[in-house]
Amino acid sequence: GCNPLAETGRSKLQNQRAVLNQQILRAVRMRAGAENLLRATTNNKVREQVLLELSFVNSDLQILKEELEGLNISVEVYQNTEETFSIPLVPLGLKETKEVDFTLPLKDFILEHYSEDSSEYEDEIADLMDLRQACRTPSRDEAGIEMLISYFLQLGYVENRFFPPTRHMGVLFTWYDSFTGVPVCQQNLSLEKASILFNIGALYTQIGTRCNRQVQAGLENAVDAFQRAAGVLSYLKETFTHTPSYDMSPAMLNVLVKMMLAQAQECVFEQIGLPGIRNEFFTLVKMTQEVAKVGEVYVLVNTAMNQEPVKENIPYSWSKLAQIKSDHYKALAHYFLATILCDHELQSGDDEDEQEKALSQLYDYLPEGLMVLTVLKDKVQRKQLGKAHLNKAIVYHEEALRVCGLCKKLRNIDVLQEVLTAAHKRSLLKYAQQETEDDFLSLIQAPDILPKTEHKIDAIPPQFSKVKVKDFFHRLGPLTVFSAKQRWTAPRTIRIHREAGELGFSLKGGSPVQIYCLDPLCPAASMGLKEGDYIVSVGGVDCKWLGVNEVLEKFKSMGEQTIEIEVIS
Repeated sequence: GCNPLAETGRSKLQNQRAVLNQQILRAVRMRAGAENLLRATTNNKVREQVLLELSFVNSDLQILKEELEGLNISVEVYQNTEETFSIPLVPLGLKETKEVDFTLPLKDFILEHYSEDSSEYEDEIADLMDLRQACRTPSRDEAGIEMLISYFLQLGYVENRFFPPTRHMGVLFTWYDSFTGVPVCQQNLSLEKASILFNIGALYTQIGTRCNRQVQAGLENAVDAFQRAAGVLSYLKETFTHTPSYDMSPAMLNVLVKMMLAQAQECVFEQIGLPGIRNEFFTLVKMTQEVAKVGEVYVLVNTAMNQEPVKENIPYSWSKLAQIKSDHYKALAHYFLATILCDHELQSGDDEDEQEKALSQLYDYLPEGLMVLTVLKDKVQRKQLGKAHLNKAIVYHEEALRVCGLCKKLRNIDVLQEVLTAAHKRSLLKYAQQETEDDFLSLIQAPDILPKTEHKIDAIPPQFSKVKVKDFFHRLGPLTVFSAKQRWTAPRTIRIHREAGELGFSLKGGSPVQIYCLDPLCPAASMGLKEGDYIVSVGGVDCKWLGVNEVLEKFKSMGEQTIEIEVIS
């Protein structure tokens, strides 16, 4: 993990988040205490004082939640440091947690359940705790992702080894909701695993926003990172359906997945336009469809953000940014289409059929009295429809600027204001160029543009198998046998005296090997060996991971002397 004391912009934000979480926790506890007192008391004077105190606590909580929202929209810190002229992308902040001490619960369980000396496993327990601690401050790159995934996979082993389905282990996991700051505590590993998955998704979003969007490779990486973030959050939604933390509820995760895929689609459009947009008929048709697609996905994101129950907890500035982006990109689509109509009159050498086919793909319908071919051929109709699209573009630009002005957090993002204003001025200039003194054309209503993309954006499912992890508690034996779900006796020592070189039993199975075809009259049986017993050590050497041939080799190496084995039933 990164140095938790490093004074980077991102770590300062994360530290502020941790402090806010503690303040929210205190306020929530005070509110709970005041509400309990209110229910319990009948004294009117006490009730008045408690109600006054409650109003103070509730206003405090509201202020703290607004501060937390401010952290969630502090997007500039996460963007690439290169000078850029792009609308900022939104990352997710990492969920904060409290420290967990695994030492006593795991050592007790090793002694009680596995009948082993727990002091021999102190290093493994320390490794697990170190890994968890490092996961609180992962580096914002592939190594950070790999570390979080390795801890997630390690938790799978820990759950199977130490967390029986029938009882709690006494380990309390506490994680804070990334939107409300309210803590959630659970004794099972589901909360821990789900929160780590959320942080893997969040880290991918931070990697995506950090990419340099001024170069092709940077945009490709950004698209990939947002697709992977969406994939991890989708996996979280499908795998952990009852997480008590609101930021990981199915409704909220559904919105976050949509948001990440929309940001990936936005980067795809930037990728297509990066070399520059040629003022050529078919190029502009393609750009119109692509940018209309970005506008459409942000409309869906904005709609999802304004649905109950998500609306209450999603940062207000996020839903406003989604609305601004939907208006901005729809405005660009109308601007590109207006440029096609105003700048590209049908020439004698042009392929009339191809242009008609391309233009008709942009419309579901045309205003009454207009047809695609006549619009292409008729200069007056072209200008009329082009101006209608420019007018609609200006309306969308103005709406985007209006919404941006209404939100205090977004007003302070300079680059957002600059991009929106520049696009608005460009449309106004284009409109002014079309105006002439004798221009009495009646303005028709511009039809909607059909979105289409050649770059389908899908969530990329997490590929956990690519990260190779060794079980920290490998020495306890194969997980199929030595798990928290299985019950067995404490190890018993059996001394075997060979009779004419015979053991009196056979061995079967993989590792660990089992006693098979035991002769009930042999010396080993009289010492307590049973059919189906597992051999865990031979001559004081652990053999839980050895197969039949390797165990037989050990027997042979001891010659005629007495063989001492340890078995469990």
